[in-house]
Amino acid sequence: MPPKKKAGEPSDAKVVEDFFGVYLLYCTNPKYKGRTYIGFTVDPNRRITQHNKGKHAGGAWRTSNRGPWEMVLIVHGFPNDISALRFEWSWQHPARSRRLRHVPAKKSREKTYEFCIRLLANMLNTEPWVRLPLTVRWLKPEYEISFPHSLAPPLHMPIVHGPVKSVKSATTTSKTAVASASEDGGEGAAREMEDSDQVLFCNICFKTVSSGEKMECLNVRCGAISHIICLSQCFLAKEDNQMLPVEGTCVTCECVLQWGDLVRKKNGCY
Repeated sequence: MPPKKKAGEPSDAKVVEDFFGVYLLYCTNPKYKGRTYIGFTVDPNRRITQHNKGKHAGGAWRTSNRGPWEMVLIVHGFPNDISALRFEWSWQHPARSRRLRHVPAKKSREKTYEFCIRLLANMLNTEPWVRLPLTVRWLKPEYEISFPHSLAPPLHMPIVHGPVKSVKSATTTSKTAVASASEDGGEGAAREMEDSDQVLFCNICFKTVSSGEKMECLNVRCGAISHIICLSQCFLAKEDNQMLPVEGTCVTCECVLQWGDLVRKKNGCY
């Protein structure tokens, strides 16, 4: 059963599970035009509505009574809220972030919006964010600015366009659906439960794999299953002092895989 559409959500929005995003707002009010705001959200459509309704509706005090605002860009794919909040803080306070000391300060003739984009480009190429499976999404193409060629996002970070909406994890949804169907005595529920009980084995350590620790090869002719830890160790075998892989080869089919794509598939948004 598809997720219920919330008020304010575009019908063609890309569905992403377990959403953690950091966004950039642009003010279109003639009195404050050009002002920007950076924030964190787990529901971008609800958040922009709050900003435009004001502080009493949950919007930030810095954006209250200064709208309308446009959410022009959002970076998502963070593993959790802490990771996203740290990214948000550094983007908001580049001069105080020890990871961004190499980034030149805002130039006198540089617009705040342009500086935000330049800063973002630097952040996406800086540790630890450079290794995360992030997606850069332009929500409003008319505001898009090309990243400097020397600061283009890494290959495992796609630049995409269009609206997005967050939904609860498919794992929770499917369990609820199976339980409901089971109460009705449906054969489909029994079949679904039978499939979920199928024993899977890691193609690296040959031990059993649960659904929560499973990574699956993107090659449709392969579909090899691995433990997340086993596969990450294989990908990091030739890299020293790194904890998060970026790219590697499937042990079974030898297909080159991007770690970010594997994570997106696991999260249901590949």
